[in-house]
Amino acid sequence: MNPEAAPAPEGPRWHPLERIERRVLGVLVEKAKTTPDNYPLSLNALVNGCNQKSNRFPQMQLDEEQVDSALESLRKVGAVAAIQGDGRVEKYRHLAYDWLGVDKRELAVMAELLLRGAQTIGELRARAARMEPISGITELRPLVESLRQKKLIILLTPPGRGCVLTHALYQDQELAKVRAEHGNVTVGDEPLTDEEDSPAPPPVRTAAPAAPAQVNHREDSSDLKREMAELREELSEEIQNLRNELDDLKRQLGV
Repeated sequence: MNPEAAPAPEGPRWHPLERIERRVLGVLVEKAKTTPDNYPLSLNALVNGCNQKSNRFPQMQLDEEQVDSALESLRKVGAVAAIQGDGRVEKYRHLAYDWLGVDKRELAVMAELLLRGAQTIGELRARAARMEPISGITELRPLVESLRQKKLIILLTPPGRGCVLTHALYQDQELAKVRAEHGNVTVGDEPLTDEEDSPAPPPVRTAAPAAPAQVNHREDSSDLKREMAELREELSEEIQNLRNELDDLKRQLGV
């Protein structure tokens, strides 16, 4: 049985979460999608996932007690379940499909927002695509609109190129702070437009017409290098997490 398979949809039960709870839930979703062979997660693996440096903002340094407390809270509200793993080690899996009332690609979008917070729609597309196939902003847009209808996503800036959005699982005081950081802009129900798919129009020039394309190529190259660096760092941390898991298993077996 695929542990990541989406169950039959039920009514969502979500509500705002404390910041460590959001990080824990985001990590469980991420690892279920990116490293399914090592999922569900032990407490130790979950702590490592919460504290990893790649694909996280803000950076955290949580201990087992903090993560365990967050897990207990998430279990009480039905967002996480504990199961008996190999060697009688308790492991944890998310119940986010039912709890949020989302499908697979919507959950990938929510996980990235839980792990990184506010970001532009272009950044979100590139990052969520590592969990589920989302080939472009044209494919992402209906997912975002669906999540907006479910009140799970909030636009922090007006729809259009460079639109910034975030999840709605912040507590009230945190959400007020996030809104203030982006100018407390009031955004109505207007849908996202096609402006995100095309670059901003270049200024009128009388010479060097190829310059804007060169700039775009440099920007694309810079984005690619940044994504590759993030992937390398993430892979390195995943290897270290696997080593830690192996060490834990050896200790439990008395090897």
